[in-house]
Amino acid sequence: MAIIDGPAPARDQLRAYLDRGLERHRRLRQRVRRAPLDLKAPVWEDDPNFDLGHHIRWTALPDPGGETELREVVATELTERLDRDHPLWEVVVVDHLAQDRWAMILKAHHTMVDGISEITLLESFCDPVADDAGEHGPATGRRSRTSLLKRMFEMIQAPVTIPRLAIGTVRTLAPVLYAAIAPAGESSLNGPIGRQRRYTVARTMLPQVREICSAFGVTVNDVAVAAIAAAYRRLLLGRGEHPAPTTLRIVVPVSTRTTEAKSVLDNRVSAMISHLPIEIDDPVERLMTVHQQIRRHRSRGEVDAEKSLLSLSQRLPFGIVAEVFRLALWFPQRGVGALATNIPGPGRRLTIGDQEVVELWPCIPIALRVRTTIAILSYLDQLIFGITGDYDTTPDIETVASGVATEIAVLLARARGRPPPRRPQPVANRGSGSPSARPRHAQ
Repeated sequence: MAIIDGPAPARDQLRAYLDRGLERHRRLRQRVRRAPLDLKAPVWEDDPNFDLGHHIRWTALPDPGGETELREVVATELTERLDRDHPLWEVVVVDHLAQDRWAMILKAHHTMVDGISEITLLESFCDPVADDAGEHGPATGRRSRTSLLKRMFEMIQAPVTIPRLAIGTVRTLAPVLYAAIAPAGESSLNGPIGRQRRYTVARTMLPQVREICSAFGVTVNDVAVAAIAAAYRRLLLGRGEHPAPTTLRIVVPVSTRTTEAKSVLDNRVSAMISHLPIEIDDPVERLMTVHQQIRRHRSRGEVDAEKSLLSLSQRLPFGIVAEVFRLALWFPQRGVGALATNIPGPGRRLTIGDQEVVELWPCIPIALRVRTTIAILSYLDQLIFGITGDYDTTPDIETVASGVATEIAVLLARARGRPPPRRPQPVANRGSGSPSARPRHAQ
């Protein structure tokens, strides 16, 4: 969601802004067509009845139009399903915000975008800048057709390549599957969820987070996950629960997107599943434990697990694959209690119709017995945590937001009271940990 200075645009003005994105991304005009009985994989096809008006909704906040009312709108939007008979995206304009502002909520299905490509989509609706002219290629969404000869060659090789690929997939996927299936310790963070949601935000400053990174030789993502661990520790203690070492497993999505594919609208995300060290009380020790855990998960190749699984599924009959995935989604998992995703946002000020985008709030839904999710998004000098929770089981969601902000303040104080190391050891994906670099997705 983008919060924008000034009055909301007229309908014709808004359509002109969205037309900019339609010109760049063909995917926005495409819907998903499923084959009868799922005998073949779904395909993208142009919507013959595409109407931009179908993808725009307008709403207004009640008085006083403050942040509380705005968060309630976001929570409601997170429960609304997209119309699967049309392209899987929509824009919601929120008017009557305090301080003479308006907001634009951009919603898109996860089959169409991931966090990085959705930021690209948002930027395409914004005012262009001079150095942005050649950044976007031609309309995306086209898939090259595999030649008949290549397909026949793959079929001939299938008896050899499929078993080999299956073995590699099992090897990389096994740790992730075990972490997802094996029951974790009993926790109020995992269980059935209702239909309503709560939403809140925690605001932190990116330069301060980078200062912590520089002092302790960690990454922006390490600091964010450590702050989340502290927040959940505080939440569980407030509920009278003991934060044991095996209480909370968390899914950390990891981007597999290359720089060249930045403007392509699709989903290129894998994931790691790790225990949050909520049993550790010392902030610095907790931070270093998070750093070591994430580095260990990466070294075991878990980031490639989903990519390997999807590669294998493309070589099997789609009907079988679809039923396997439906069965997996039906399985009442008790191993994962939360999800946290880190998305690099724009490093420049965005404008829409010459009106400045003041803040960007990341918003992601919850599902599969995971009662809370946290999205982390950088924009200019801000690092904002968007926190979604189940309405009935997370009445204390503000504890998570305040816990995140408090932990980063504590780590910053510890960083400033400690001299930087003379010869910092090399760290995997350390690039964005330096004060001058931007954070990368789940680095």
